[in-house]
Amino acid sequence: MTDYKPQTEFDSPWKQILQLYFEEFMLFFFPLAHGEIDWTQQPEFLDKELQQVVRDAELGRRLVDKLVKIYRIGGEESWILVHLEVQSQEESDFAQRMFSYNYRIFDRYKRSVASLAVLGDDRTTWRPNQFGYCLFGCQVDFRFPVIKLLDYQQRLSELESSRNPFATVVMAHLAALETRNDRLQRKQQKLTLVRRLYEQGFEREDVLNLLAFVDSLLTLPQDLEQEFRREVEQLEAEQRMQYITSFERNARREELLEGIELGLELKFGTEALSIMSELSLLEDIELLRAVRKGIKTVNTIEELRQIYQMPKSDTQLEV
Repeated sequence: MTDYKPQTEFDSPWKQILQLYFEEFMLFFFPLAHGEIDWTQQPEFLDKELQQVVRDAELGRRLVDKLVKIYRIGGEESWILVHLEVQSQEESDFAQRMFSYNYRIFDRYKRSVASLAVLGDDRTTWRPNQFGYCLFGCQVDFRFPVIKLLDYQQRLSELESSRNPFATVVMAHLAALETRNDRLQRKQQKLTLVRRLYEQGFEREDVLNLLAFVDSLLTLPQDLEQEFRREVEQLEAEQRMQYITSFERNARREELLEGIELGLELKFGTEALSIMSELSLLEDIELLRAVRKGIKTVNTIEELRQIYQMPKSDTQLEV
């Protein structure tokens, strides 16, 4: 079983952690912008509105996009588009699509838009941050700030000492990239991250949220996952605390089902949601992950059904 390499899923974990800790996200990655936001007013996530902009723009499939309504200090209302690109491959038209997002959101709402990008790929030289052209004296020059997660490989001591939740997020993301071909090392790094969470004295809810992120990114084959759980139980006994046992499998199932439901509606329309009653009966986490991933490539609901009606071994995907 240790030869099995489960799919590393970056999309949903990033979406969830960003929404849970948006203020901490801005403070960690964009501190100057954080200082200009009035945090006494609750940020408003406009996911449905952004989905409509994406459909109107016909920009194709996106990964982790968030449109957030915030207020600046001094009372000026602003719209911020936070675009997280966490896939591990270069895309030649990324900057152009960032420009398209920025323009279309401004055109729709007539508000200033800050487009921010976090790149979680594994190419150190890929850093798109500008799109523009000049024709007959007409010039377009769109620039946006970019955070490259690979840069934090040189700042590990800074991450280890930080109590911002996104220090753990970045370490987990880097570990997922580094260990995708070495599951034994992945298990060890996952255990190290869990031990760090226990030792840093986070609130219980924060520990559970970050454990969910770490667990979603650092997936393990079944035998190593069992070893990991046993070692965590021993760690909890030593620390006289208990989190993993409260880290319910159902929480992961619900997150996957929510992602599947959204994917079905976006690709096939509301009629496709009728199969959610079938999917809600599935207990296998890896099978649900395969279904969510399969939505991207299937053409019909019947093709999707074939995925979760297959034997488990057929749904195990390589990184």
